[in-house]
Amino acid sequence: MIRAMNYRILGKTGFKISEVSLGTWQVGGRWGEPFSDETADSILNKAIDAGINFIDTADVYGEGKSEEAIGRVLQSRSEQVYVATKCGRKLTPHVNASYTPEALRGFVEDSLKRLRLEKLDLIQLHCPPTEVYERPEIFELFDRLKEEGKILNMGVSVEKVDEALRAIEYPNVTTVQIIFNMFRHKPAEKFFRLARDKETGIIVRVPLASGLLTGKFAPNTQFARFDHRFFNRRGLAFDKGETFSGVDYQQGLSAVEKLKELFPDYENLAPVALKWILMFDEVSCVIPGASNPRQLESNLSAQELEDFSPEQMDGVKRIYDSMIRDSVHHLW
Repeated sequence: MIRAMNYRILGKTGFKISEVSLGTWQVGGRWGEPFSDETADSILNKAIDAGINFIDTADVYGEGKSEEAIGRVLQSRSEQVYVATKCGRKLTPHVNASYTPEALRGFVEDSLKRLRLEKLDLIQLHCPPTEVYERPEIFELFDRLKEEGKILNMGVSVEKVDEALRAIEYPNVTTVQIIFNMFRHKPAEKFFRLARDKETGIIVRVPLASGLLTGKFAPNTQFARFDHRFFNRRGLAFDKGETFSGVDYQQGLSAVEKLKELFPDYENLAPVALKWILMFDEVSCVIPGASNPRQLESNLSAQELEDFSPEQMDGVKRIYDSMIRDSVHHLW
């Protein structure tokens, strides 16, 4: 396990959070498998033991079981742990017209109950349709919730860089959660500088491109039918950018082979991929998931790596520019 945790400031929230934090999409259940309270508790407790003090969840993860597990574990711990959850994805259909202040208020109150909290440290809109960013009344709701003592901060989780740019025009948006990794460079080119200027916290999700950047997959790797890496490659269930970062699977495997040549000393590329993200000072934290404690330890080991050289950073960019950029850069 890691020797010491590194911390960064989460934008204008002022929270000092672990730079490697924890995303809980698959805590206790690997993308569709039955949720396990025992596994969830083990991962969460080991994360806190290691110094992780920022946990990201959502009301739809495990149909609320992820929030319930976090609430249960935090009741047994004395450490300061910041909890970020999300709302909006429960809306059916998930379209602009379904977004109302009343519906979102209900989701916030339900999350508070499941998390056993009186106040949410951070509530995020969960990848709302692009049109929602043009509706001030949606963002104003969170000012009311803050006045009522139900939330401390609000943020957004976005699919597209242009959505992130629109979101931070609202003064009460303190954080943006966005996909950024070795296969998704656009946020660093268009968004990071403006976010820094506005003191917006940047939470990086999908850092391993759904596991593709671990270097452990092969052309014949099989994924279960309930795994989004099987059924969502073309975006049939939700934005395809959430699955392998939108990169064609075979194309991604070829790019990973080039990354292995660039980083020949690492059999497991996961810590390398996380370290690459942390080389960007604008990033507040990265939130890789973990289906078991072993994966958690792998993620945390990213902090033990030495800073990459300019040549290594340039090498990653060359691989992206030559093998990935044309197929993904314009989409998100």
